[in-house]
Amino acid sequence: MSDILRELLCVSEKAANIARACRQQEALFQLLIEEKKEGEKNKKFAVDFKTLADVLVQEVIKQNMENKFPGLEKNIFGEESNEFTNGLGEKITLRLCSTEEETAELLSQVLSGNKVASEALAKVVHQDVAFTDPTLDSTEINVPQDILGIWVDPIDSTYQYIKGSTDIKSNQGIFPCGLQCVTILIGVYDIQTGVPLMGVINQPFVSKDPNTLRWKGQCYWGLSYMGTNMHSLQLTVSRRNSSETHTENTGSEAALSPSFSAVISTSEKETIKAALSRVCGDRIFGAAGAGYKSLCVVQGLVDIYIFSEDTTFKWDSCAAHAILRAMGGGIVDLKECLERNPETGLDLPQLVYHVENEGAAGVDRWANKGGLIAYRSRKRLETFLSLLVQNLALAETQT
Repeated sequence: MSDILRELLCVSEKAANIARACRQQEALFQLLIEEKKEGEKNKKFAVDFKTLADVLVQEVIKQNMENKFPGLEKNIFGEESNEFTNGLGEKITLRLCSTEEETAELLSQVLSGNKVASEALAKVVHQDVAFTDPTLDSTEINVPQDILGIWVDPIDSTYQYIKGSTDIKSNQGIFPCGLQCVTILIGVYDIQTGVPLMGVINQPFVSKDPNTLRWKGQCYWGLSYMGTNMHSLQLTVSRRNSSETHTENTGSEAALSPSFSAVISTSEKETIKAALSRVCGDRIFGAAGAGYKSLCVVQGLVDIYIFSEDTTFKWDSCAAHAILRAMGGGIVDLKECLERNPETGLDLPQLVYHVENEGAAGVDRWANKGGLIAYRSRKRLETFLSLLVQNLALAETQT
């Protein structure tokens, strides 16, 4: 299993290289954008684009994993269709070819004959990437390959990727928008139980070198299987835990003296925002991208990522969910949490990744229908939920 995770880290870095390469030249980048077709669109967005970078990244991940682990590709699922229509009206199915020259030829068809762009992209696609992590290299965990499914979101927050803002300032480490909100998400789950087992979040645009103007990224991973829990932030977390102590207030005292922080979507419902403001005070941060908001929880920048709508999907949450599980946290269904009676002692309604939504069509088959809450500490989540329910009920009595 650690072999699969190691390879996923390598392909995520190759994917990040593709994402960065596609952003280097604005003129080239404009060639790479195509509006999504009806069945692929997210109803949250009036205009929903896919980019050649999206599809290239997805296909690179699929093909690389299939080459190293034959038979795995059939269980790799992604957000993007790999069909493109070029400027001549020709339909092209994009696949990673065995040689750089063949891939360049295929890309040239997608890019209506732009040879320079096609060759530049093919070079990045076929470049070997090495990734080492001492923690991972020292561990061997075996799991049957045939129980694994993989969700891929090749470029999460495509809108921010297309917009390409580079001068956004962070608020207490959290970026409201901009290229920093772009992530590559790879989540591995058990196809029999739907439980997330491994996750990789690659953030391609973390810092820009002032001299070369080239971007550097950061990669996060986690593994949770059969009692083994490991993640890339272990040293950071243990240092933080030894130097910080959380004071957890309960009841009305916590509402007056907030000890929670949350990251939310700018489109979050007003009722949720109002209740959150009573629980978190001014420690509520808006940010773009479901993957990036989940990453803010993984990094410990906030306690909670909460989203009440049904416009995130399995590919948005699986990677972060696996990492958070390895840290002792998780991602739960918000609607079920709000309807749950904590006194019954029932387990929290964790999201699962193997079952599609009954009666749904298109991408909605894989939507997180009840919304979600991502968290690092179960104890703090229980306290947070108690306060949120109280304040939502209070809001209802006042309307």
